[in-house]
Amino acid sequence: MSPPVAPPGWSRWLVPPAALSVHLSIGQAYAWSVFKPPLESALHLNGTQSALPFQLAIVMLGLSAAFGGTLVERNGPRWAMTVALICFSSGFLLAALGAQTEQYWLIVLGYGFIGGIGLGIGYISPVSTLIKWFPDRPGMATGIAIMGFGGGALIASPWSAQMLQSFGTDHSGIALAFLVHGLSYAVFMSLGVLLVRVPRAEKPVGSGPSAFEGVQVSAASAVRTPQFWCLWIVLCMNVTAGIGILEKAAPMITDFFADTSTPVSVSAAAGFVALLSAANMAGRIGWSSTSDLIGRKNIYRVYLGVGALMYLLIASFGDSSKPLFILCALVILSFYGGGFATIPAYLKDLFGTYQVGAIHGRLLTAWSTAGVLGPLIVNWIADHQKEAGKHGSSLYGLSFMIMIGLLVIGFVANEFVRPVHPRHHIPAPQEAADGRREQPA
Repeated sequence: MSPPVAPPGWSRWLVPPAALSVHLSIGQAYAWSVFKPPLESALHLNGTQSALPFQLAIVMLGLSAAFGGTLVERNGPRWAMTVALICFSSGFLLAALGAQTEQYWLIVLGYGFIGGIGLGIGYISPVSTLIKWFPDRPGMATGIAIMGFGGGALIASPWSAQMLQSFGTDHSGIALAFLVHGLSYAVFMSLGVLLVRVPRAEKPVGSGPSAFEGVQVSAASAVRTPQFWCLWIVLCMNVTAGIGILEKAAPMITDFFADTSTPVSVSAAAGFVALLSAANMAGRIGWSSTSDLIGRKNIYRVYLGVGALMYLLIASFGDSSKPLFILCALVILSFYGGGFATIPAYLKDLFGTYQVGAIHGRLLTAWSTAGVLGPLIVNWIADHQKEAGKHGSSLYGLSFMIMIGLLVIGFVANEFVRPVHPRHHIPAPQEAADGRREQPA
């Protein structure tokens, strides 16, 4: 499938809606916590087990983005969005079969493995195209699209809760909810497939001055630079801190205030998940646009430094004030989303636009690692604290302290980011030609 080229006069502002149709769909992953309690009840799982589909989906997101990044650059966004549609929707359908037959491994395989491939390919599908359409505002452009991934749960969380209420929370009701998700998202994602276009180029990509404006580094060279691995640590730490709350959001807020005079209901917990999604979404466009003004390194100082402070406030005072708990969680999730939306522009600043999609894909292996670390830290510690007879906010105190330490590590890594050494740069075509002419015969 060759990339569809925009006709003369085609508006670049049609690309963000195309990207949003895909990202709003795959952003359902952030509403997984709504399914955790009914799955645990219907299939007799603990918190760690019910997190497996989500964890595997995030692992596959990073791996498929890393291995598929070059294919996305080569085949274009329409090909990538089509692959994402097929994998993400079929993953839900297989998960529906697993729920109906009470075969949990099918849910893990469908939602986690196959659906996770759809997440990864779909996530990176518009990034390189958007940066090429909006070279003047890369942070804003990627923020608009990636905002959809953060905002997907804003739709999916109340929608899923309503379906479970209507269909039931037994295995058949869960299966029917999965089925409706799979079919609905297939239709919605097809809008992006039909709408997306790549910009016209006077010369083949990579052969003209516009393709080599400023610093340009290939994906193969980028992964050998310290800048890449510093950003890998930065992204991994920021994501681990955010995803630890996000994956267990509904049961976490319920546990925190279970022993108070105003416990949190199931519907209120689902509303909390939706609020986190809104913060995640707002952070992606708001903070990434701010990074165009104050710089990428400065905005990551905010994400990591203030994020650690928010975790400290929750750990110290969160169980005594519901507004404080919610506010701090919203700020953390806004930084989490902002970190995702800003990273493509950070990569563009350091490595140029030449293979930024492929570099971005490789960097998302940090998300794979964080997708295991965050839920594992929070769920494993909570399960063991519960076995030890603890309850309420005491289930999470230790894991929050660990998150603070990880954010500090990310803050330090960000301080080590410097411009890429010229030896990694790709010479512009004219420079390469001059070099060849200067060589002795």
